[in-house]
Amino acid sequence: MRAAHVISMTLLLAFAANAQVFKAGQCPTPAVQANFDASKYIGRWFEIQRLPTSFQVGQCSRAFYDLKAPGVIEVLNSELLNNGTINSIIGSAKVKDPAEPAKLEVSFYEDTPPGPYWVLSTDYTGHSLVYGCTDYGLFHMELSWILSREPTLPKETVAELHGILSSIGVAVDKMLTTVQEEGHCGAMEQ
Repeated sequence: MRAAHVISMTLLLAFAANAQVFKAGQCPTPAVQANFDASKYIGRWFEIQRLPTSFQVGQCSRAFYDLKAPGVIEVLNSELLNNGTINSIIGSAKVKDPAEPAKLEVSFYEDTPPGPYWVLSTDYTGHSLVYGCTDYGLFHMELSWILSREPTLPKETVAELHGILSSIGVAVDKMLTTVQEEGHCGAMEQ
């Protein structure tokens, strides 16, 4: 038991140094988008807000989704780094259980386990709220993104999505707002 505690604390400190969001206890199990339709979800999404992550460091973040097969979505994530270069990565999101198509698992590297990508809410044409959580014994790590089909999203919609996250215990005050201003993000359109 002592070894597990030491390992858990070491992992917690390592992840905390990378600004990830960790909380005590197990992951919540929120409701996901009913009747999720991946064919309506494909296309470009702009990141409006996110919980801090160690793997996203830029601004102007966008995701492009393309349906490859039933239950399989190709993912292209891009961001503009401070030095003006575009950082991109391609991955794959797969439905784990066809009975719950809004619960996907996304992977970007063959040698790493997939991460949860749960669509909690989407209207397909305006917004999407994505949540992921991974248990690490005595604590869990949360990820969340608020996405929009446009570079902006009405404050009322953001507040509504914050309400969903707050209801499952997510600290929405930790959400980072992503710069999507045309003057700053012009390189992403080239």
